[in-house]
Amino acid sequence: MDLSVSIRKKLRDFFLDVSFQTSNEIFALLGASGSGKSMTLKIIAGIETPDEGKIILNGRVLFDSEKKLNLPPQSRRLGYLFQNYALFPNMTVAENILFAAVGNRNEKLCSLDENLKRFQLRGLENSYPHELSGGQQQRVALARILTSHAEFLLLDEPFSALDSYLKWNLELELAEIFKSYNGAAILVSHDRDEVFRLADKIAVLNQGKIDAINGKHELFDNPQTVSAAILTGCKNISSAKKIADDKIFAEDWQVTLSVNKKIPDDLKFIGIHSHALEVSRTGENIFPAELVQEIEDTRSIILTVKLVADGKNLIRLEVGKNFWRNAKRDDLCIKIPPEKIIFLNG
Repeated sequence: MDLSVSIRKKLRDFFLDVSFQTSNEIFALLGASGSGKSMTLKIIAGIETPDEGKIILNGRVLFDSEKKLNLPPQSRRLGYLFQNYALFPNMTVAENILFAAVGNRNEKLCSLDENLKRFQLRGLENSYPHELSGGQQQRVALARILTSHAEFLLLDEPFSALDSYLKWNLELELAEIFKSYNGAAILVSHDRDEVFRLADKIAVLNQGKIDAINGKHELFDNPQTVSAAILTGCKNISSAKKIADDKIFAEDWQVTLSVNKKIPDDLKFIGIHSHALEVSRTGENIFPAELVQEIEDTRSIILTVKLVADGKNLIRLEVGKNFWRNAKRDDLCIKIPPEKIIFLNG
């Protein structure tokens, strides 16, 4: 399953300019609200039309502005899961699912039965959408997509309206569905944890442009840009400059840091994840710190500290509850491990 996308469209607040290719993988578009994620998905589906560009699915041209080719949504063979699920309110569960089914009558009924079972919808066949919970509505929408024999799945914030327990169960179900599609799908989300669990490759979208694109492990370990670092969960970012082959100066924290990798001459920013920082007095990059705030989270303690070096910005780190319970709170020192420092572009 191959999808090639290169599209441009003038929007109200910015110019959408997105290009990527995906093949036999779960490809995620991660970005803040209003970054152009959903619009990109709608353009691929044929619901919106770009100003220019080209979209090719498995060798079939879905859109080509130069050739003035623009297939309608129903001809693109894409399974689109809307944020609000877009069920027909005047149709029952069974009718909604059968509406998209392909094949002869017997094949359609077999597909209906299979998906009622798969999504635990038996007993709800004659119910209408307004009689269903949000989770049930989503399961009906997914069942409808699967009966259509779509070549590729497009999922727009599929879990945004669900509680955490139901979300987890549907994530597991969705992961199984992806397998039956040879992993061919685009997932749109602003939830980095959701994207990390489900996707193989991630593109970070910022104001209509892709800031970074990589495999999920590579992207989270090395997000490349400030916006990508923020979206992947990096809480500590400082402007920085190279001052030696193995040293940088973090301007917002007012400290000099040793690093153990090649420093770009044009370095502008650095980042470090909260969980990578340590309360320690041994090793490199040890700095006295003043505890500003501590917050108990479900499984850890979140500390906000200010380096005694009088940095402008506070630093956030997370430590285990047992560790913090037994830690010496006076003469607090923070370790910034050299190998955990991330170099970032603007």
